[in-house]
Amino acid sequence: MEKEGWNKHTHEHHHHSEETCGCGHEHHHSEGTCGCGHEHHQKETESEAREYDHADKQIYLLENLGCAHCASQMEEKIRALPQVEFASITFATGQLQVVTNTEEELLEIFQKICASIESEIIVKKRSGKAVGKQEMKKGRFSENKADLWEIGLGAALFLLGLATQEFNGWISFLALIAGYLILGKDVLLTAGKNIGKGRVFDENFLMGVATVAAIVIGDYKEAVGVMLFYRVGELFEEIAVARSRNQIMEAVDLRPEVVNRIAEDGSVHEIAAGDAKAGDILLVRAGDRIPMDGVILEGESRLDTSPVTGEPVPVSVESGSSVTSGCVNLSGVLKMRVEKVLEDSMVTRILNSVENAAASKPKIDRFITRFSRIYTPFVVALALATAIIPSIVTGDWNYWVYTAITFLVISCPCALVLSVPLAFFSGIGAGSKRGILFKGGVAIEALQNIKAVVMDKTGTVTKGNFVVQEIISAGGYSEEELLRIAAACEAASSHPIAVSIAAAARERNLSVEQPGQVEEISGNGIAAELAAGKILCGNRRLLEQYQVDLSSYQPKSYGTEVLLAVNGVYAGYLVIADTVKEEAKEAVAAIKGQNIRTVMLTGDARENADAVAKCTGIDEVHAKLLPQDKVQKLQEIRQRQGSVMFVGDGINDAPVLAGADVGAAMGSGADAAIEAADVVFMTSSMDAIPQALKIAQMTGKIAKQNVAFALAVKALVMILGLLGMANMWMAVFADTGVAMLCILNAIRILYKKD
Repeated sequence: MEKEGWNKHTHEHHHHSEETCGCGHEHHHSEGTCGCGHEHHQKETESEAREYDHADKQIYLLENLGCAHCASQMEEKIRALPQVEFASITFATGQLQVVTNTEEELLEIFQKICASIESEIIVKKRSGKAVGKQEMKKGRFSENKADLWEIGLGAALFLLGLATQEFNGWISFLALIAGYLILGKDVLLTAGKNIGKGRVFDENFLMGVATVAAIVIGDYKEAVGVMLFYRVGELFEEIAVARSRNQIMEAVDLRPEVVNRIAEDGSVHEIAAGDAKAGDILLVRAGDRIPMDGVILEGESRLDTSPVTGEPVPVSVESGSSVTSGCVNLSGVLKMRVEKVLEDSMVTRILNSVENAAASKPKIDRFITRFSRIYTPFVVALALATAIIPSIVTGDWNYWVYTAITFLVISCPCALVLSVPLAFFSGIGAGSKRGILFKGGVAIEALQNIKAVVMDKTGTVTKGNFVVQEIISAGGYSEEELLRIAAACEAASSHPIAVSIAAAARERNLSVEQPGQVEEISGNGIAAELAAGKILCGNRRLLEQYQVDLSSYQPKSYGTEVLLAVNGVYAGYLVIADTVKEEAKEAVAAIKGQNIRTVMLTGDARENADAVAKCTGIDEVHAKLLPQDKVQKLQEIRQRQGSVMFVGDGINDAPVLAGADVGAAMGSGADAAIEAADVVFMTSSMDAIPQALKIAQMTGKIAKQNVAFALAVKALVMILGLLGMANMWMAVFADTGVAMLCILNAIRILYKKD
């Protein structure tokens, strides 16, 4: 990660190469250009939603949204409005996101459109804050006790009808008809309303036609039983969807409902989190979450940052430490000052990111939506043909009409339409639990096809901080003595190399002498007067300039070397290099274990790059690259390997991040890089890379499983129906039962262990 001001530093005396800095840090050249011609905005893998990522979106809540297929129809109609440039309805969150080209308030229009498709829907404009789990509605059946009473009473009448069928036909008939009316009145009324609006292919109409047809042919118990099974299935489906929504949002919604504000007199008052202002002093007890982004004023503790970053190791904080909302205070009592209000804090940014991501629909989702428009009319047409043609030929109207009405029940596409978006929403939620923010299903889908992971070096593979790695003595001096001398010479410098030397001296508790005189030799190093004599501290050119004999000097193949001479005699040198992340080797091995090639692009010297690659096991290295060179190399790798993922964190990484098939940014990196990325790793850990790839693979696998399962069951029941081996009970299972199983399959990714 590039630190502010590093690339502006002119203190060059440590540079051991004339061509490169050699400081172990990859310099970020802001003058680099993309060079990709903005091609990334036109990629096939790019969702339409990405074009409007940074547009001013209006967000509406769709209360009582109960049908995934209906949601896709609403979205299509709203998109067709001339005032609307972009629209996306996410069934999983019950939200409508729109970008308009007018100042006109469109709420009434949206309400009219949505209510024309699902009459119970209430459209409300959302306030600025994210919805989260607390404000999400349960399904209408799970909240309405009247529905439970209807199902219970209908079931009792159904059982009465079956029990009296043998000895009293009239009681049985009346019980079954009454049971059907109680269970089916809402379905029939809704179907009637929708017919008046020109909608004939919704689940209510299909179920109504199928059960009424069963009554017409005299199969009363079948009609009632199927309607009962349908209502029960709908109930459980609603509960399953509601639970899935809440489970996913619970994984990412870390916002507090209340906070403890400390008044000027020292008293503590509980207030709503949304009422807290910047500058307020909050009390955070052990076990509480850090409610907002801020700074510790009093107290010491350890924070569990895993809810935000996915990192399992607790972090120590004390007075002056910056803290991020969503982390859990493990031990001490803390007083903190609010720097960002709830709406601007990390917890809300994460939640907003997840909600926006859910609106970005992958190709498989868009395909299923288009397919459903063809599938339902096709099956309805097949049902009509099955009812009429064989009946005319055979004369067995009851048999073929019954077969046809099973087709009608099967023709509802809800299981299909629901199965894919919920799988991707679960994948987004699973990533957020691990500190991985996917900016949409498109990013997850693209990750499934990655053939090479291309990485920046500094801040990605390495920590981006310089550490004294070795001290080599050549003149009878101990390591401590050489370090003490170097630290004395560098005491007045703020250069990262100097800072690392000073830090190493402090770690060893060495007392550092104040030099009597210091002279900076531009581009080479420092000459200083110490008690030991005249000291030269810098690169090889500095010592050669003073005719110091370097015959015993044996340079290292990595890092930056700071050479020392005392009174004209070579005394040894320090090797300073960036530190490779502890998990880097294991992470690279995990990536390669997925049959993905690993490549590193860096502006650093070849020797340093090769040393890092050898240490971590990276397959391929390209060094001494300018930003525009990175884009070119990326294109070459794509042509050779296939789809590529680029991981970086610096300002200069933005062009190559945008030009990659999938760009991933370290959350600790530059804002420009995070903005350009498709995936953001909240932690700087490299473990997040193979984790993201695994989540993407599993998400895609589950989505395909759901589609294949739903289509296979529906096709099987159709074939069995034609063979006379299926009934409407099986057809209802192919509708609501399959939908329920797809929901349960989709959310299992949330519980998948790493």
